[in-house]
Amino acid sequence: MKAVTISKPGGPEVLTWSDVPDPQVRDGEVLVAVAASAVNRADLLQREGHYDPPPGTPPYPGLEFSGTVRALGAGVDGWTVGDAVCGLVNGGAYAEALAVPVGQLLPAPSRLSLVDAAALPEVVCTVWSNLFMLAGLRPDETLLVHGGSSGVGTMAIQLAKNLGARVIVTAGSEGKLDRCRALGADVGVNYREQDFVAEVKDATDGDGVDVILDNMAAKYLARNIESLASNGRLVVIGMQGGTKAELDLGLLMRKRAAVLATTLRGRPAHEKAAIVASVRENVWPLVEQGAINPVIERTFPMPEAAEAHRVVESSTHVGKVLLTTAD
Repeated sequence: MKAVTISKPGGPEVLTWSDVPDPQVRDGEVLVAVAASAVNRADLLQREGHYDPPPGTPPYPGLEFSGTVRALGAGVDGWTVGDAVCGLVNGGAYAEALAVPVGQLLPAPSRLSLVDAAALPEVVCTVWSNLFMLAGLRPDETLLVHGGSSGVGTMAIQLAKNLGARVIVTAGSEGKLDRCRALGADVGVNYREQDFVAEVKDATDGDGVDVILDNMAAKYLARNIESLASNGRLVVIGMQGGTKAELDLGLLMRKRAAVLATTLRGRPAHEKAAIVASVRENVWPLVEQGAINPVIERTFPMPEAAEAHRVVESSTHVGKVLLTTAD
């Protein structure tokens, strides 16, 4: 089969559509013929040589997929050959086929195209596991989402609003903020022109927000803590602003607040399976009802993965950029 390989660490030009060995399906796995994958920041880091895949994972990028079941490994129940599916993998989804642990598989939503379904698994599992399973966001609380126009951000807005929370977002342009408001965001902050700490205080009558979903890490740490309400929770899911910063523990203690940090890719299979099961139970009905939708900027043929990476690196997009195996 063919897959997008990384010839050496570097820029988008190192991505090559190449012949690779066919995947071998082990017990508890499902063989999927891939229809589409999506570009995530982790893929860019892997391409640059900064984020190696876990041991035993195919060396090419791709953390989510949609496609059709082609074969079942021993011990797999509940799925049949021909099922339309989507799901999570530790890597290797930029390919024509892949082997997937059965616990990381979801039925492709019937109301979406099979290609569009590839825009859901990573962002839905990231948002649901962090905001609801970990931080316990409640309907009467206020959420601040940094990078509201990203794939994760656009999903966080939709899920939080559907479950009754108030949402404040940051983004880098008025156009992106308008897109966020159209998805349900209550307040938009242009981080290039406004201080989000001041805007959060103004929007909450000085109380602060209950939960922050943060992709910047070190750069925003102090200001995020300042923006939290009493009993607030800061959830760090990305490190675009660096990994090391000073934490004011006194302020954190006075607010009785918490700093939480997670990744999805490196979690053990049983943890991923628990997240996927919770998503299927709690989020998939909203997707089927049309209350939650993937936000897709552009779709590229998989051999053009380099161009798709350039789009994501430029940060001009809103939502997801997809890769398809079809010509």
